[in-house]
Amino acid sequence: MPSLNKVLLMGNLTRDPELRVTPKGTPICQFSLAINRQFKMESGETREEVIYVDVEAWGKQGETIAKFMTKGRPLYVEGRLRLDQWEDKTTKEKRSRMKVVLEQFQFLGDNRGAPGSGGSAGAAEPGIDQTASPERHSPPARSAAPKPAAQENLDEDVPF
Repeated sequence: MPSLNKVLLMGNLTRDPELRVTPKGTPICQFSLAINRQFKMESGETREEVIYVDVEAWGKQGETIAKFMTKGRPLYVEGRLRLDQWEDKTTKEKRSRMKVVLEQFQFLGDNRGAPGSGGSAGAAEPGIDQTASPERHSPPARSAAPKPAAQENLDEDVPF
């Protein structure tokens, strides 16, 4: 039976990203997005709800987000859901938390502080074994769309 685990989110960072490095040297950036939704009640009243989603970005993508993003900035994220489960050390209770593992992203809004208007990132860090642990590495970069050719003397090239 086929499966799909894909998340598309657009929201604002709730705090500055937090960049750490694993003992093996892989960067991991953790941040949270606030996603707003407006809807009308049966009474006609407009309401707004906000949800907060934890996101983690590994490798070069995590470094890029930590470098250019700050609290309040908008960000588009593509990723997958992952459930973290652990036992609380003090209470011995089983705990869990759902988060998004980032696979692709794009800067939104104005470009102040962001690299280029095509701010998507996806290049895997060189020298990292991509087969060891897929949730810890970035997918290969998508190629950028070719730039349109200059609009000079195109009428002469048309065959009719």
